[in-house]
Amino acid sequence: MAKQYSGTADEADLRRADSLAREIFSDVANKWALLIIEALGERTLRFSELRDEVEGISHKMLTQNLRMLERNGLADRKVHPTVPPKVEYTLTPPGQALRAMVDLMCGWTHEYFGHIETARRSFDA
Repeated sequence: MAKQYSGTADEADLRRADSLAREIFSDVANKWALLIIEALGERTLRFSELRDEVEGISHKMLTQNLRMLERNGLADRKVHPTVPPKVEYTLTPPGQALRAMVDLMCGWTHEYFGHIETARRSFDA
């Protein structure tokens, strides 16, 4: 069962194993969540469009991560009453704020890609 925010400093402390902050961090700091957040960007996408954007993600993992993002208030899910149902996802303002951090991580990855590749080759040799 998810912890309820109690307003204590301990709950906001990422260093504490039982903190709500660590639970939230664990939810959003996984590769699929980060890639979904990046794919959504400032767009609204259908489930199938997201699956196409995030290469290699399974239907199950996409569903789980979208539900987690929705539960944490980072993504909105809109179901249109059509047959078959049309479901769209978009980032909320907190999701957009997180996306700014994801963009920084993507920039860091591109900036240090060569350095990391060289370090890996050296380490593995």
